[in-house]
Amino acid sequence: MLRRIHWIWLFIVGAIFLPVGAHADDTVVRSFVGGSAASMVGIIPASEDVELAGPQALAADGQGNLFVLDQVNGRILQFDPKQPSSDPDVLKMPKDVQPTDLVVHNDDIMVWDGGVRTLKAAPGQSTRGLGGDVIQLEEVSSRGADDQVAVSAFAQMGSQALDSATDLLDQNTRAAIIKTTRQPDRQYVASRSKGSVIADIIPDKGNASVRIEIQTMVTNEIIAQLGLRVRNQLGTVEFLEIDNSDRFYVLAEDIPPSGKNAATFVARYAANGRLEGIYELPLENTPLTRRFVTVSGDGDVYFLRTKPDGIEVVGVGFRPLGKVAAIDVRPSRTAAAPAEKPEVKFNATAAVRPSNRQQAIETAFAFEGFQWKLTQANYGSDPDSQCSGFNRIRRPWYLQGKVNQEVRGVPYCWGCHGSLANFRQRIESGTLAGNVCTRNAPRPDVAGVDCSAFVSAAWGLSVHYTTAAIPAIAASVANPWDLKPGDALNKPGSHVMLFLRFTPDRKAEVMESSTGGCNGRVCRNVYPLASLLARGYVPVRFRAFADDQTTVSASAYQETEAPAARKTASKRR
Repeated sequence: MLRRIHWIWLFIVGAIFLPVGAHADDTVVRSFVGGSAASMVGIIPASEDVELAGPQALAADGQGNLFVLDQVNGRILQFDPKQPSSDPDVLKMPKDVQPTDLVVHNDDIMVWDGGVRTLKAAPGQSTRGLGGDVIQLEEVSSRGADDQVAVSAFAQMGSQALDSATDLLDQNTRAAIIKTTRQPDRQYVASRSKGSVIADIIPDKGNASVRIEIQTMVTNEIIAQLGLRVRNQLGTVEFLEIDNSDRFYVLAEDIPPSGKNAATFVARYAANGRLEGIYELPLENTPLTRRFVTVSGDGDVYFLRTKPDGIEVVGVGFRPLGKVAAIDVRPSRTAAAPAEKPEVKFNATAAVRPSNRQQAIETAFAFEGFQWKLTQANYGSDPDSQCSGFNRIRRPWYLQGKVNQEVRGVPYCWGCHGSLANFRQRIESGTLAGNVCTRNAPRPDVAGVDCSAFVSAAWGLSVHYTTAAIPAIAASVANPWDLKPGDALNKPGSHVMLFLRFTPDRKAEVMESSTGGCNGRVCRNVYPLASLLARGYVPVRFRAFADDQTTVSASAYQETEAPAARKTASKRR
């Protein structure tokens, strides 16, 4: 029998509500400007239908060092936040490793590249740079699905092996997995002070609270039971850490029914399980990143904030709480309203056929699963031509070094659009594949799709509707929890994702065409919902889905239509 300790509930007459503007002070620990030098990070400028992008992840090790995944420059930067003026060490990744997430535990540097890959310093490959050390990393093992701690660590922010597409493609089983209630969730965490532990997230009454039971993996001793309740509805709940003072840290989301002012915070509990306070994460007005928060052994909470000219590593301020019945976070920082775009009137003849949700999902998976051979003509010259204005190649990362090999997925191509049949035809005729030069003018000599072209194709449109034009053909979904397969999360002027389902742990599973999150192709991804809403993504529903009782008079679908014959609903800059 497991030894159980007394459950700690926080009794009080009423809840404490944090007034607007009552945020703890955040401190910028270190800044990195954009560039490719040792003390810089790669930044991809924003453009129409392209969100500002840079480093994807922030992690801490047991010694208090911080690690930034500089995805664009193919490296990891390591530095001591207590010595912000010191030069960072540069950890260069192997050329065949293209990660989108990073976790550091003890001496293990683990990255996510469609699976868990473990890296270490290559013997004799370290040199002294102009500032810190330059260290070449090599892969030592690829951790499998049986490594529960590693797999669970990446799943915290949605980097995870995705389930089979069967249920999502089968309309008879899809309803069973689109659940509106939280499911029990078991997480495995390698903590600083207690070693590897198991955290069970147990749904409580309603959708606003959970119980978190923590036990050691070796002895199965229950060391804490924590209560978590929010004012509205809980989204993601992830157990993060036990620091060197035996305090517990839990990442959680509070999502109002309107979706507005969705908040993400880290709750801190004392060693006896008492809630001490929260760290409110400043997600508003920041572009999408994968792992945006980490906790050091000393209990410092750090946040990764991307800006147009670089990044900031922020020490998040702690807000103590007295006895509360529910955590109530009311952000004073509100997301900036997207710039107004010319209104585009919806024309029913834009629909390629009376589309429905089943067709949208099937089309999306067809783009993601398309197998094709990358010929030399598709690949282009090597080394590839540089994008003008910044140090980046034209070719999507997932195609690097794959000439004359079978690859999966339609490549990202900024400004490109068309059906899957059209892409196949162009590739077979020797057209260049993919273009991530988002700072330049769209290229007419390259095949692929960008984010809005992919969603337009999934919705069955013969006209390419950009993210700015999508509001003309899609209605807002008032409550984000009402999203259905085939809906979308749209950030006008920036990026759009096709919604697939809510995962059992209340994250949003999407399909998208992306440079960063998909390494330059169409792929499935999972994101915490509040992090999308706080960053300006709006849940929307295509008005012309036949299974939503909307009738349209649609023109015939022409799969072989040439790209020159297609129209774009909103002109690009």
